[in-house]
Amino acid sequence: MGFKSPLPKSLREEADKATKILKEFTLPSASQGPDRFIPETLFHRAKGLAILSVLKAGFLFTARVGSGVVIARLSGGGWSAPSAVSLLGIGGGLEAGLEITDFVLVLTTDAAVEAFSKGGNLTFGGNFTLAAGPLGRNLEGDVTFRRPSSAYAYSKTRGLFAGVSLEGAVLIERKQANRQFYGRDVRARELLSAEFPAPKEARGLYEILEDHTLQATNAFNEKEERKLNKPLSTNSGSFTRLKNLSARIRE
Repeated sequence: MGFKSPLPKSLREEADKATKILKEFTLPSASQGPDRFIPETLFHRAKGLAILSVLKAGFLFTARVGSGVVIARLSGGGWSAPSAVSLLGIGGGLEAGLEITDFVLVLTTDAAVEAFSKGGNLTFGGNFTLAAGPLGRNLEGDVTFRRPSSAYAYSKTRGLFAGVSLEGAVLIERKQANRQFYGRDVRARELLSAEFPAPKEARGLYEILEDHTLQATNAFNEKEERKLNKPLSTNSGSFTRLKNLSARIRE
């Protein structure tokens, strides 16, 4: 996977790191097939993403520190300017070890994006909950996916622990990093709206986002097309459902 520092860096460096992390969750490789990545159906529903790298170190107690970016999908289908964030957490337990975990959090509701844009501290498991992200192509058969969550977490770990949990960790807006990058005081709410153009310094991140957004949209359209092409049932309920589906697509 390559080393990606979890320690806070400039927003330009955080955007480069986010590009590398997102590639690992959206581009199948020889070692991992498409069933180990963020499903296109879920990505199509994404209202935003939080992309982080987190270090967990433990001896008698554990500490977590991390950094990354948050980015939102705009109403026109594009993606917002990124906002820099950091993560801090302390836990108990007799654990000893060191590991780094890369996370992609898929935000599926406007309320989830709003939680990341308020500018205050966001506590995972406190005022914000996460569900484990479903894997595979048949999401309708995934119990987790049938119980919708406002955010799904995907992670890849290197180290001695069984895996980093974000439970109890606090996500903090990095106002100074945003100010240094954008040249003035700017809040996350402004960045995650259409008020700022996509910075050219994050071109690589937008290329990955746009490519996977297109793939996800095509996969969704093909799925809906297959539904429309199913033979009509004489059952009136089935006909009504098909009519409603056609109306939604026309909208």
